[in-house]
Amino acid sequence: MLRLEGLSASYRGLKALQGIDVAVGHGEIVAVVGANGAGKSTLLKAIAGQVATEGSIRFEDTDLKRLPSHQIARLGVNLVPEGRRLFPRLSVEDNLRLGAYAKRGTADRFKPLELVFELFPRLKERLPQQAGTLSGGEQQMLAIGRALMTQPRLLMLDEPSQGIMPKLVDDILAAVTRIRDLGVTVLLVEQRLVEALAIADRAYVLQTGRIVMSGPAAEIAGHADVRRAYLGI
Repeated sequence: MLRLEGLSASYRGLKALQGIDVAVGHGEIVAVVGANGAGKSTLLKAIAGQVATEGSIRFEDTDLKRLPSHQIARLGVNLVPEGRRLFPRLSVEDNLRLGAYAKRGTADRFKPLELVFELFPRLKERLPQQAGTLSGGEQQMLAIGRALMTQPRLLMLDEPSQGIMPKLVDDILAAVTRIRDLGVTVLLVEQRLVEALAIADRAYVLQTGRIVMSGPAAEIAGHADVRRAYLGI
């Protein structure tokens, strides 16, 4: 579904990615793991058309480098960014409905609400509440729910566990698995190595802007170098 070849990217004047080759197949959860500053977020921004790049970014038969961000999103490539970027003064319901804006004019544009409420029942309970008054975990649920309103084919998640209590992290990662099972391909950037690799099919380890290891997630999780570098074992 997605293929990056020789991808390099600069962000705020600094070279953040160098010679990245990544492939994501239909129906997979692919994790990108690594320490702070490795370039994980820049990788997702590059795919979404938000940073300057060199190399190739193809989504099926489409060259994404030729398209602005809003057209990439309309193709079904949606990024849930680090920090969530909600509209804090708007209600939960309004934030969700705004996610369907790109589908305006279609009869079923609000149909994904059913899926969002199935995945995240808390959001249905808080529809009139201002988004900025939700807990960190609930805000992350809302950010993912808003992305699902676009009916994505490739959902990119940037650090969905950041700043969230452990119980809600489990709920959110379980929802990511469910989203994949419903046919949405997922590219997951995450610092929580164990949790990310537990739900991923394949993984890439990113270090200082370069891919240093890739393969089945279970093999990456059991690799001695990875365990020493990221788990201290």
